[in-house]
Amino acid sequence: MALYIVAEECISCGDCKPVCPTDSIKEGAVVFEISKKTCTECNGDYDEPQCVKVCPIDNCILPLVA
Repeated sequence: MALYIVAEECISCGDCKPVCPTDSIKEGAVVFEISKKTCTECNGDYDEPQCVKVCPIDNCILPLVA
């Protein structure tokens, strides 16, 4: 279970970074990136992923499909 940021959609606003309870979001070279190793989709902390909740762009943060 992990999320990823769609680079083509991300506006690099940074709203997602401070709300991540696992500190899995970092500023990348172009846009923000989510670590698939530590992202839990907020399971155990919140009912929904907080980064998705605060992101101003629809479908910018999506589930990572294996």
